[in-house]
Amino acid sequence: MQPYTSAIFCIFSLIILSSCQLAQKNQPLSTVSQVDLNRYLGTWYEIAAYPNYFQRGCKCTTANYSQEKTTISVINRCYRDGSWDIADGKARVVPNSGNAKLKVWFFWPFKGDYWIIDLDENYTYAVVGHPSRHYLWILSRSPQMEPSRYQKVLEFIDSVDFDRNRLVKTQQDCKDTL
Repeated sequence: MQPYTSAIFCIFSLIILSSCQLAQKNQPLSTVSQVDLNRYLGTWYEIAAYPNYFQRGCKCTTANYSQEKTTISVINRCYRDGSWDIADGKARVVPNSGNAKLKVWFFWPFKGDYWIIDLDENYTYAVVGHPSRHYLWILSRSPQMEPSRYQKVLEFIDSVDFDRNRLVKTQQDCKDTL
């Protein structure tokens, strides 16, 4: 009877340990506490991102945010197949989020979560993620990011349970302009 009890205890212990590790790995995603929208508005260059179907084949990706009456205008653009691809969207701040959580839509009624999870105090770079951790973008006010700053961002990404190995750097060397 004792070997059976020991086996059950071992299995139970493994289940408890695995549950604790899963709970640690899947902590709810936090955002920055406060975003000054006036400082956040403007053009951001995509430095790296998780690959996604709607940006397949893109390079020189940027996002431009501007304030409208009750929403934020979102204009994403990238160079793909020899021409500029432009997507116009809207965003709305989620109430009581310190402006760090937005709902973004490009095709009504489909909305996506846009959470600012890291933001430089001078608004020179931002990290935007999705609470599911399926989407991630590293943004900068300039087309290139210093390697030391990029390394700092990668360390942050590791600390909030995103997989840095999924990141793909965005080519930002387009000569053509709109």
